[in-house]
Amino acid sequence: MLRDLLVKYLGPRRWAVAAMSGLLLAAAGLQVAAPRLVSRFINEAQAGAGQGALIRIAVIFLSVSLAARVVRALAAYAGELVAWSATNALRLDLVAHLLRLDLAFHKERTPGELIERVDGDVSALAGLFSRLMIELLGALLLLAAVVISLIAVDFALGLAFGGFAALTVATLAWIRALAVPRQAADREQSAQTYGLAGEVLSATEDLCAAGATGYAIERFAARLRAWRPVRYAAELSGTAVWVAATLAFGVADGMAYLLGGRLFLLGRVSLGAVYMVAAYAAALAQPIETIRREMQELQRAGAGVRRVRELLSLRSRVPDGDAALPPGALPVEFRNVRFSYDGQSDALSGLTLRLEAGRTLGVVGRTGCGKSTIARLLVRQYDPSEGQVLVGGLDLRTVSLASLRSRIGMVTQEVQLFGASLRENITLFDPTVPDERLRAILGELGLDGWALEMPVAPGSLSAGEAQLLAFARVLLRDPGVVIMDEPSSRLDPATEARLNRAMQKLMTGRTGVIIAHRPATLERVDAVLHLKGVAP
Repeated sequence: MLRDLLVKYLGPRRWAVAAMSGLLLAAAGLQVAAPRLVSRFINEAQAGAGQGALIRIAVIFLSVSLAARVVRALAAYAGELVAWSATNALRLDLVAHLLRLDLAFHKERTPGELIERVDGDVSALAGLFSRLMIELLGALLLLAAVVISLIAVDFALGLAFGGFAALTVATLAWIRALAVPRQAADREQSAQTYGLAGEVLSATEDLCAAGATGYAIERFAARLRAWRPVRYAAELSGTAVWVAATLAFGVADGMAYLLGGRLFLLGRVSLGAVYMVAAYAAALAQPIETIRREMQELQRAGAGVRRVRELLSLRSRVPDGDAALPPGALPVEFRNVRFSYDGQSDALSGLTLRLEAGRTLGVVGRTGCGKSTIARLLVRQYDPSEGQVLVGGLDLRTVSLASLRSRIGMVTQEVQLFGASLRENITLFDPTVPDERLRAILGELGLDGWALEMPVAPGSLSAGEAQLLAFARVLLRDPGVVIMDEPSSRLDPATEARLNRAMQKLMTGRTGVIIAHRPATLERVDAVLHLKGVAP
């Protein structure tokens, strides 16, 4: 999965990745060159070279050191550009995938949990695409360059440090593999905690009114207590990597002084070469520390990759069809429909009805009898457990979701408003809709005084105004079937009368299904369906 993600999201940015890799290679070369210059300075000074020659070497050394830092800064900049463009593309794909999943999936998960999955898990991958690529690749290149340079000084010495470096990297990778499941468990606990936080905060008004804030706080505290041991295990697994790297630093320094000093006493290397061995041994600490640090990040990234993979592997339980609904008013038919939300108790059982095109059906019944379930089946938020739902003579399972959603409009008592202009709220951010069309729709609904540019935000409109805005959304699509799911349940009589007039315009020339409690809402329906519910 990691390789697939890298190919998919870094592939389109291959030139930026290539540039970043070139910069990292240049930075590694410059870092390796610096100790060689100091070694040459020592040997030249020991041999009695003139001041001018020593100054030239010093100037070159300073220039190389400065160039190494500039190149690494450029590589870091290129890496961040690659990372954020790649992770933003992944976020877009992930959100689009979530929006395509069925309503049952979203009922099973809280918005806070999904936000944590989209933002938290993908943010962990940002390090994978940028800093991890830069630091880890740069560290490996520097490690290889140091080993090659040590081999150039003395073959046996280079092999010893090369074997040590390979063993250290392998050990860190092994520890990382053991830590990934603990990091994944930590990410899961984080998602559940944020999900509960979102649930509690969204219910603040009800909790305060019912005096249940103490219960909510205790529930949240219990969630934090459950997270604590999981977080400890994840942090301890990261500490194990740090301990292994610290031990490696000490071994590298010991090898440098022991082997370098022995080679000097045997006359196989110069004093400058001894310094170079010590400098390279110290230089090994930097890539090993980098690898250690990035291994910890890779643990988190590995957990994020696993959770992103799990999310992307989910498939909607409402598969898409390929048929298209015909234009105009459409007949609606339920054939022996049974439906259950939980697979145990039925919300509908044996429902059979037919509504001719252009006619309006009123649906009444006590709470929980299945009225809203009829609406959800018609817009195919769910599929029936048994039987068929047909619109325009077509089984909805065979109809494409795009065609269905464009030909069936639904207005609920809860209207979602976005922090944007009135125009964007009606068109749902479609810039291709002409203003003239929108003004005509507002005129039909008696909203001539509303400006398309006026700002709208959650809570900025009254319940009646929000319902009229929902009517405008439906009118814009010009559907063949309109469903009203208790649109006036929270309105005062005057506002309800105004809404009923707009509803009549909305229903003209269309098939309608109106779910309501108030008799006034059903004055102009052609037939009434009284649901009594399913006996337990």
